[in-house]
Amino acid sequence: MQLVKVGLCAFGMSGKVFHAPFLKEHPGFFMSAVVERSKNDSQEKYPGTTIYRSVEEMLQHSDIEVAVVNTPVQTHFEYAKMALEAGKSIIVEKPFTVDVSQAEELVRLAEEKNLFISVYQNRRFDRDFLQVQKILNEQNLGTIKEVEIRFDRFRTEPSGKQHKENPMQTGSGSLHDLGAHLIDQAVQLFGFPEKLFADVFSMKGNDFANDYFEILLYYRDNLRIRLKSSVFSKEAHYAYMIHGSKGSFLQERSDNQENELVAGSIPVYGENWTAPLNEPDGILNFLNDNSETERILTSSESGNYMNYYQAIYEHIVFGYPLPSPGKEVVQNMKIIDAAMKSASEGRIISLS
Repeated sequence: MQLVKVGLCAFGMSGKVFHAPFLKEHPGFFMSAVVERSKNDSQEKYPGTTIYRSVEEMLQHSDIEVAVVNTPVQTHFEYAKMALEAGKSIIVEKPFTVDVSQAEELVRLAEEKNLFISVYQNRRFDRDFLQVQKILNEQNLGTIKEVEIRFDRFRTEPSGKQHKENPMQTGSGSLHDLGAHLIDQAVQLFGFPEKLFADVFSMKGNDFANDYFEILLYYRDNLRIRLKSSVFSKEAHYAYMIHGSKGSFLQERSDNQENELVAGSIPVYGENWTAPLNEPDGILNFLNDNSETERILTSSESGNYMNYYQAIYEHIVFGYPLPSPGKEVVQNMKIIDAAMKSASEGRIISLS
Protein backbone atom coordinates (compact mmCIF):
# COMPACT_ATOMS: atom_id res chain seq x y z
CA MET A 1 0.00 0.00 0.00
CA GLN A 2 1.31 3.43 -0.96
CA LEU A 3 2.24 5.44 2.14
CA VAL A 4 1.27 9.12 2.29
CA LYS A 5 3.23 11.30 4.72
CA VAL A 6 1.22 13.94 6.57
CA GLY A 7 2.12 16.79 8.91
CA LEU A 8 -0.09 18.43 11.54
CA CYS A 9 0.26 22.17 11.99
CA ALA A 10 -0.91 21.92 15.62
CA PHE A 11 -1.42 19.32 18.32
CA GLY A 12 -4.26 20.83 20.31
CA MET A 13 -7.74 19.37 20.65
CA SER A 14 -8.27 19.19 16.88
CA GLY A 15 -4.99 17.39 16.24
CA LYS A 16 -5.31 15.00 19.19
CA VAL A 17 -8.98 14.10 18.58
CA PHE A 18 -9.92 14.52 14.94
CA HIS A 19 -6.74 13.92 12.96
CA ALA A 20 -3.88 12.07 14.64
CA PRO A 21 -5.89 8.97 15.69
CA PHE A 22 -7.18 8.44 12.16
CA LEU A 23 -3.80 9.03 10.53
CA LYS A 24 -2.27 6.48 12.90
CA GLU A 25 -4.89 3.78 12.34
CA HIS A 26 -5.20 4.19 8.57
CA PRO A 27 -2.51 1.97 6.97
CA GLY A 28 -2.07 4.34 4.03
CA PHE A 29 -0.97 7.34 6.10
CA PHE A 30 2.03 8.14 8.24
CA MET A 31 1.96 11.19 10.52
CA SER A 32 5.61 12.02 10.06
CA ALA A 33 5.60 15.59 11.38
CA VAL A 34 3.74 17.67 13.95
CA VAL A 35 4.09 21.22 15.23
CA GLU A 36 4.26 21.66 19.00
CA ARG A 37 5.61 25.05 19.96
CA SER A 38 6.86 24.11 23.42
CA LYS A 39 5.60 20.66 24.47
CA ASN A 40 6.28 17.08 23.37
CA ASP A 41 2.80 15.64 23.96
CA SER A 42 2.74 13.72 20.67
CA GLN A 43 5.74 11.55 21.53
CA GLU A 44 3.89 9.15 23.82
CA LYS A 45 1.35 7.96 21.24
CA TYR A 46 3.26 8.82 18.07
CA PRO A 47 6.95 8.11 18.80
CA GLY A 48 7.95 8.00 15.13
CA THR A 49 6.74 11.54 14.50
CA THR A 50 9.21 14.41 14.27
CA ILE A 51 8.29 17.47 16.33
CA TYR A 52 8.86 20.93 14.88
CA ARG A 53 8.52 24.18 16.79
CA SER A 54 6.86 26.17 14.02
CA VAL A 55 4.81 25.61 10.88
CA GLU A 56 7.56 27.34 8.88
CA GLU A 57 10.16 24.89 10.19
CA MET A 58 7.99 21.86 9.44
CA LEU A 59 7.27 22.98 5.88
CA GLN A 60 10.96 23.74 5.27
CA HIS A 61 12.49 20.55 6.64
CA SER A 62 9.92 17.73 6.51
CA ASP A 63 9.15 15.59 3.48
CA ILE A 64 5.36 15.55 3.99
CA GLU A 65 3.00 15.48 1.02
CA VAL A 66 -0.04 16.84 2.88
CA ALA A 67 -0.23 19.49 5.60
CA VAL A 68 -3.22 19.62 7.94
CA VAL A 69 -3.92 23.26 8.80
CA ASN A 70 -5.69 22.79 12.13
CA THR A 71 -4.63 26.02 13.81
CA PRO A 72 -7.04 28.82 14.92
CA VAL A 73 -9.13 30.07 12.01
CA GLN A 74 -7.44 33.48 12.03
CA THR A 75 -4.22 31.75 10.91
CA HIS A 76 -5.72 29.40 8.31
CA PHE A 77 -5.05 31.68 5.36
CA GLU A 78 -1.43 32.39 6.32
CA TYR A 79 -0.47 28.77 6.97
CA ALA A 80 -2.49 27.30 4.12
CA LYS A 81 -0.86 29.71 1.66
CA MET A 82 2.56 28.94 3.13
CA ALA A 83 1.97 25.20 2.71
CA LEU A 84 0.77 25.54 -0.88
CA GLU A 85 3.77 27.68 -1.78
CA ALA A 86 5.96 24.94 -0.26
CA GLY A 87 4.39 22.43 -2.65
CA LYS A 88 2.13 20.68 -0.14
CA SER A 89 -1.51 19.79 -0.66
CA ILE A 90 -3.60 20.78 2.33
CA ILE A 91 -6.45 19.74 4.56
CA VAL A 92 -7.90 22.80 6.30
CA GLU A 93 -10.02 22.59 9.44
CA LYS A 94 -13.40 24.24 9.22
CA PRO A 95 -14.19 27.06 8.95
CA PHE A 96 -12.13 27.29 5.77
CA THR A 97 -11.02 30.92 6.35
CA VAL A 98 -12.36 34.07 8.00
CA ASP A 99 -13.97 35.34 4.78
CA VAL A 100 -14.67 34.37 1.20
CA SER A 101 -11.88 36.44 -0.38
CA GLN A 102 -9.23 34.46 1.51
CA ALA A 103 -10.88 31.16 0.52
CA GLU A 104 -10.99 32.13 -3.15
CA GLU A 105 -7.33 33.17 -3.16
CA LEU A 106 -6.27 29.82 -1.69
CA VAL A 107 -8.33 27.90 -4.25
CA ARG A 108 -6.70 29.87 -7.09
CA LEU A 109 -3.23 29.23 -5.71
CA ALA A 110 -3.86 25.50 -5.32
CA GLU A 111 -5.10 25.27 -8.91
CA GLU A 112 -2.04 27.15 -10.17
CA LYS A 113 0.26 24.71 -8.38
CA ASN A 114 -1.78 21.60 -9.22
CA LEU A 115 -2.30 20.82 -5.52
CA PHE A 116 -5.49 20.02 -3.65
CA ILE A 117 -7.37 21.73 -0.82
CA SER A 118 -9.90 19.76 1.19
CA VAL A 119 -11.83 21.33 4.05
CA TYR A 120 -12.37 19.02 7.01
CA GLN A 121 -16.19 18.95 7.02
CA ASN A 122 -16.31 15.93 9.30
CA ARG A 123 -20.01 16.33 10.15
CA ARG A 124 -20.80 14.94 6.70
CA PHE A 125 -19.80 11.63 8.29
CA ASP A 126 -22.06 11.92 11.36
CA ARG A 127 -24.67 9.20 11.78
CA ASP A 128 -27.52 11.71 12.08
CA PHE A 129 -26.63 13.58 8.89
CA LEU A 130 -26.23 10.33 6.97
CA GLN A 131 -29.68 9.26 8.20
CA VAL A 132 -31.23 12.51 6.94
CA GLN A 133 -29.62 11.90 3.53
CA LYS A 134 -31.03 8.37 3.52
CA ILE A 135 -34.58 9.51 4.36
CA LEU A 136 -34.52 12.23 1.72
CA ASN A 137 -33.28 9.76 -0.90
CA GLU A 138 -36.21 7.46 -0.12
CA GLN A 139 -38.57 10.31 -1.13
CA ASN A 140 -41.40 9.42 1.27
CA LEU A 141 -41.85 13.03 2.35
CA GLY A 142 -42.99 14.38 -1.01
CA THR A 143 -41.95 17.90 -1.98
CA ILE A 144 -39.85 19.39 0.82
CA LYS A 145 -41.30 22.67 2.05
CA GLU A 146 -39.65 23.54 5.36
CA VAL A 147 -36.42 22.47 7.08
CA GLU A 148 -34.78 23.40 10.35
CA ILE A 149 -31.24 22.32 11.26
CA ARG A 150 -29.93 23.13 14.75
CA PHE A 151 -26.71 22.73 16.67
CA ASP A 152 -27.29 23.81 20.27
CA ARG A 153 -25.14 23.72 23.38
CA PHE A 154 -25.36 24.77 27.00
CA ARG A 155 -22.16 26.73 27.52
CA THR A 156 -23.14 29.88 29.35
CA GLU A 157 -19.67 30.65 30.77
CA PRO A 158 -16.73 31.97 28.71
CA SER A 159 -14.26 29.35 27.54
CA GLY A 160 -11.26 31.67 27.61
CA LYS A 161 -10.39 30.88 23.98
CA GLN A 162 -9.73 34.28 22.48
CA HIS A 163 -9.72 33.08 18.86
CA LYS A 164 -13.29 31.84 19.38
CA GLU A 165 -14.75 34.44 21.75
CA ASN A 166 -12.98 37.77 21.21
CA PRO A 167 -15.42 39.95 19.20
CA MET A 168 -12.50 41.99 17.86
CA GLN A 169 -11.04 38.98 16.04
CA THR A 170 -12.49 38.33 12.60
CA GLY A 171 -13.70 34.73 12.32
CA SER A 172 -14.50 34.30 16.00
CA GLY A 173 -17.95 33.24 17.20
CA SER A 174 -20.51 30.52 16.66
CA LEU A 175 -21.39 31.50 13.11
CA HIS A 176 -17.93 30.56 11.85
CA ASP A 177 -17.59 27.64 14.28
CA LEU A 178 -20.89 25.74 14.31
CA GLY A 179 -22.40 27.65 11.39
CA ALA A 180 -19.72 26.16 9.14
CA HIS A 181 -21.28 22.74 9.83
CA LEU A 182 -24.95 23.71 9.49
CA ILE A 183 -24.41 25.72 6.32
CA ASP A 184 -22.42 22.87 4.79
CA GLN A 185 -25.19 20.39 5.62
CA ALA A 186 -27.91 22.61 4.17
CA VAL A 187 -25.96 23.10 0.93
CA GLN A 188 -25.15 19.40 0.68
CA LEU A 189 -28.79 18.43 1.10
CA PHE A 190 -30.56 21.18 -0.85
CA GLY A 191 -28.04 23.15 -2.87
CA PHE A 192 -27.11 26.83 -2.82
CA PRO A 193 -29.89 29.25 -1.78
CA GLU A 194 -31.05 32.35 -3.62
CA LYS A 195 -31.00 34.74 -0.65
CA LEU A 196 -30.92 34.84 3.14
CA PHE A 197 -31.82 36.79 6.25
CA ALA A 198 -29.82 36.39 9.45
CA ASP A 199 -29.85 37.33 13.12
CA VAL A 200 -26.38 37.01 14.66
CA PHE A 201 -25.39 38.31 18.10
CA SER A 202 -23.94 37.43 21.51
CA MET A 203 -26.30 36.29 24.24
CA LYS A 204 -23.43 36.64 26.73
CA GLY A 205 -23.04 40.31 25.87
CA ASN A 206 -21.03 42.65 23.67
CA ASP A 207 -17.71 41.62 25.25
CA PHE A 208 -17.98 38.27 23.50
CA ALA A 209 -18.20 37.10 19.89
CA ASN A 210 -21.54 35.88 18.59
CA ASP A 211 -22.90 32.81 20.36
CA TYR A 212 -26.34 32.79 18.74
CA PHE A 213 -27.40 32.80 15.13
CA GLU A 214 -30.51 32.15 13.10
CA ILE A 215 -30.25 32.12 9.33
CA LEU A 216 -33.26 31.85 7.03
CA LEU A 217 -32.32 30.51 3.59
CA TYR A 218 -34.67 31.19 0.68
CA TYR A 219 -34.85 28.64 -2.14
CA ARG A 220 -36.87 28.31 -5.30
CA ASP A 221 -40.28 26.61 -5.17
CA ASN A 222 -41.00 28.24 -1.80
CA LEU A 223 -38.60 26.07 0.19
CA ARG A 224 -37.39 27.66 3.44
CA ILE A 225 -34.48 26.38 5.51
CA ARG A 226 -33.71 27.71 8.99
CA LEU A 227 -30.28 27.21 10.56
CA LYS A 228 -30.06 27.92 14.27
CA SER A 229 -27.61 27.67 17.14
CA SER A 230 -27.62 28.81 20.76
CA VAL A 231 -25.36 28.23 23.76
CA PHE A 232 -28.29 28.69 26.16
CA SER A 233 -30.11 25.48 25.30
CA LYS A 234 -30.19 23.19 28.34
CA GLU A 235 -32.85 20.88 26.88
CA ALA A 236 -32.05 19.24 23.55
CA HIS A 237 -34.12 19.92 20.43
CA TYR A 238 -34.41 17.74 17.37
CA ALA A 239 -31.38 18.65 15.30
CA TYR A 240 -33.17 18.15 11.97
CA MET A 241 -36.85 18.82 11.29
CA ILE A 242 -37.93 18.22 7.72
CA HIS A 243 -41.49 18.81 6.54
CA GLY A 244 -42.81 17.92 3.10
CA SER A 245 -46.08 17.60 1.21
CA LYS A 246 -46.49 13.96 2.34
CA GLY A 247 -44.95 13.91 5.79
CA SER A 248 -42.27 14.87 8.29
CA PHE A 249 -39.00 13.52 9.60
CA LEU A 250 -37.43 14.45 12.95
CA GLN A 251 -33.84 13.43 13.71
CA GLU A 252 -31.81 13.81 16.91
CA ARG A 253 -28.17 14.89 16.85
CA SER A 254 -27.04 11.45 18.00
CA ASP A 255 -23.52 11.02 16.64
CA ASN A 256 -21.11 10.41 19.50
CA GLN A 257 -17.77 10.11 17.70
CA GLU A 258 -16.34 13.32 19.17
CA ASN A 259 -17.21 12.32 22.73
CA GLU A 260 -15.81 8.82 22.27
CA LEU A 261 -12.58 10.17 20.78
CA VAL A 262 -12.17 12.66 23.62
CA ALA A 263 -12.67 9.77 26.07
CA GLY A 264 -9.83 7.86 24.41
CA SER A 265 -11.56 5.54 21.94
CA ILE A 266 -9.37 4.33 19.07
CA PRO A 267 -10.95 4.43 15.61
CA VAL A 268 -10.78 1.24 13.57
CA TYR A 269 -9.80 1.17 9.91
CA GLY A 270 -12.23 -0.66 7.64
CA GLU A 271 -15.18 -0.95 10.03
CA ASN A 272 -17.47 1.09 12.26
CA TRP A 273 -15.98 1.61 15.70
CA THR A 274 -18.54 3.59 17.72
CA ALA A 275 -21.00 2.15 20.22
CA PRO A 276 -24.42 1.22 18.77
CA LEU A 277 -27.57 3.12 19.70
CA ASN A 278 -29.65 1.83 22.59
CA GLU A 279 -32.90 3.30 21.27
CA PRO A 280 -34.33 4.98 18.14
CA ASP A 281 -33.13 8.49 17.34
CA GLY A 282 -35.68 9.61 14.75
CA ILE A 283 -39.37 9.76 13.84
CA LEU A 284 -40.69 9.32 10.30
CA ASN A 285 -44.38 10.19 9.82
CA PHE A 286 -45.76 10.13 6.27
CA LEU A 287 -48.63 9.19 3.99
CA ASN A 288 -47.92 6.02 2.01
CA ASP A 289 -49.11 5.24 -1.52
CA ASN A 290 -52.51 4.26 -0.12
CA SER A 291 -52.82 7.62 1.68
CA GLU A 292 -52.48 5.81 4.99
CA THR A 293 -50.38 7.31 7.78
CA GLU A 294 -47.22 5.45 8.71
CA ARG A 295 -45.35 6.52 11.85
CA ILE A 296 -41.99 4.80 12.23
CA LEU A 297 -39.33 5.16 14.90
CA THR A 298 -36.02 5.12 13.05
CA SER A 299 -32.47 4.26 14.09
CA SER A 300 -29.47 5.70 12.27
CA GLU A 301 -26.46 3.61 11.33
CA SER A 302 -23.00 4.46 12.61
CA GLY A 303 -21.03 7.28 11.10
CA ASN A 304 -17.26 7.14 10.71
CA TYR A 305 -14.78 10.00 10.34
CA MET A 306 -12.28 7.45 9.03
CA ASN A 307 -14.25 7.56 5.78
CA TYR A 308 -13.06 11.14 5.30
CA TYR A 309 -9.43 10.09 5.40
CA GLN A 310 -10.17 7.05 3.27
CA ALA A 311 -11.59 9.40 0.63
CA ILE A 312 -8.48 11.60 0.89
CA TYR A 313 -6.29 8.54 0.39
CA GLU A 314 -8.29 7.32 -2.59
CA HIS A 315 -8.03 10.77 -4.17
CA ILE A 316 -4.23 10.83 -3.78
CA VAL A 317 -3.59 7.25 -4.89
CA PHE A 318 -6.40 6.53 -7.36
CA GLY A 319 -7.62 9.97 -8.42
CA TYR A 320 -11.08 9.49 -6.95
CA PRO A 321 -13.19 12.61 -6.13
CA LEU A 322 -11.79 14.79 -3.36
CA PRO A 323 -14.00 15.08 -0.26
CA SER A 324 -15.23 18.63 0.50
CA PRO A 325 -12.88 20.38 -1.97
CA GLY A 326 -12.01 24.00 -1.26
CA LYS A 327 -13.69 25.19 -4.44
CA GLU A 328 -16.97 23.71 -3.19
CA VAL A 329 -16.66 25.04 0.38
CA VAL A 330 -16.09 28.57 -0.94
CA GLN A 331 -19.88 28.57 -1.35
CA ASN A 332 -20.25 28.09 2.40
CA MET A 333 -18.01 31.07 3.04
CA LYS A 334 -20.23 33.19 0.79
CA ILE A 335 -23.19 32.31 3.01
CA ILE A 336 -21.25 33.12 6.21
CA ASP A 337 -20.19 36.50 4.81
CA ALA A 338 -23.75 37.23 3.66
CA ALA A 339 -25.16 36.25 7.07
CA MET A 340 -22.81 38.67 8.82
CA LYS A 341 -23.85 41.42 6.41
CA SER A 342 -27.55 40.65 6.82
CA ALA A 343 -27.33 40.76 10.61
CA SER A 344 -25.38 44.02 10.51
CA GLU A 345 -27.70 45.75 8.05
CA GLY A 346 -30.99 44.10 9.08
CA ARG A 347 -32.01 43.12 5.57
CA ILE A 348 -32.32 40.22 3.14
CA ILE A 349 -29.13 39.59 1.16
CA SER A 350 -29.22 38.19 -2.38
CA LEU A 351 -26.81 35.35 -3.14
CA SER A 352 -27.38 35.13 -6.88
